[in-house]
Amino acid sequence: MEQQIVEKLREITKEEEEILQGKNIEKSRYFTSGNHTIDSKKMLERGKLIDIRPHTRFADFPKHKHNYIEIIYMIEGKTIHIIDDSEKVILEKGDILFLNQHTYHKILPAGKNDIGINFIVLPEFFDVALSMIEEENELKNFLVDSLRQETATTSYLHFRVSEVLPIQNLIENMTWSILNKENNRGKINQTTMGLLFLQLLNHTDKLQGSKKGYNGVIINVLRYIEENYRNATLGELAKQENQSIYQLSRLIKSHTGYTFKELLQIKRFNKAVQLLTDTKLPIADIIVAVGYDNTSYFYRVFRKKYKISPKEYREKLCK
Repeated sequence: MEQQIVEKLREITKEEEEILQGKNIEKSRYFTSGNHTIDSKKMLERGKLIDIRPHTRFADFPKHKHNYIEIIYMIEGKTIHIIDDSEKVILEKGDILFLNQHTYHKILPAGKNDIGINFIVLPEFFDVALSMIEEENELKNFLVDSLRQETATTSYLHFRVSEVLPIQNLIENMTWSILNKENNRGKINQTTMGLLFLQLLNHTDKLQGSKKGYNGVIINVLRYIEENYRNATLGELAKQENQSIYQLSRLIKSHTGYTFKELLQIKRFNKAVQLLTDTKLPIADIIVAVGYDNTSYFYRVFRKKYKISPKEYREKLCK
């Protein structure tokens, strides 16, 4: 990785200074209401789908889980992770660890030269990557499982890919884009993540371990929503899958924690946000483009989800 980036990430953070002075990790930086879940609202600015932070060194990071996907990349040195109280994963230089939502893990203390970065990623960020992966495989199963609101069956993926230059370059490109707040970084990073997954598919022999499980019907559901979100209906999908609406509804809910309507709404609003960010289309046209004909309903749901209006969202991003 470019030395300038490495040196920036090597710097001792304010949190690490406090740890070196004998203080414990301040849990309020990460957790809400005393639980063991690191909250995405504390890690990400409102409206962001992805960000990075250097891994906190010099202290044992206690057992925890996230309500987002965490991707850990080792730039130098190593870190040791205990996953679900049983599996020991050692990350070395160039390794990548994907941790799904609600996967418990703890991290043993890292030294000064153990430089890692944590990508904090909301599940909806993977929309583009999901559309780029056509066949069923470990990575697609991981993305499907990232939608679960409770325990995921694909809890982690560990790749040893330090010698694979295209993968290392893609990670560096995303890191550079986020750190330097590159223009159009949202779409660029989503596409880069998709390319990263495609490259990883070429190197599944480098996959060291995972806990896994999937359902092919759910993959078809997500593909259908991805391709037909403007006019998608549960009835049409049920016919395609040769299932009753009731059976398919129960299957979707049990595997993702969401209803079909909620999954469709997530996709439509992700697309709306992309159009607000990347285009100058009038908001009324965006509402129609993502499949809504009730403007009042769109505005009401948008404000509930993002706490601001579509116009305010666009203006904030354009500053």
